[in-house]
Amino acid sequence: MRFVLLPGNRYGTVGVEPLILGLSFDALLAGKAFDSNWIIDEMNERGALICISQRAQRKEPLETDAMMYGRRHLIENFFCNLKGFRRLAMRSVKTDTSFSAMIYACAALINSR
Repeated sequence: MRFVLLPGNRYGTVGVEPLILGLSFDALLAGKAFDSNWIIDEMNERGALICISQRAQRKEPLETDAMMYGRRHLIENFFCNLKGFRRLAMRSVKTDTSFSAMIYACAALINSR
């Protein structure tokens, strides 16, 4: 699992480039925050499949595979479970290091269930 902590006043797409730099993958499963033309163009150049929950303003909707969209939904459910931990949802940990550690610990707890 890889993630980048961003300030709350930044768009989520700012953290995409450091995450995918030097990484090879076959598909991108993402939420509406990542429905950006430059991300879609990058995925098309790499030949990766794209499964993004699309914004209503998109003029040309992307084709999505129903099976892959179901898997994306499972990932969304995982993040909903992750937000169920109060210390993460309220951001009550003080430093980035301890916040990252809490994410790993809560993710491990969810996966062990």
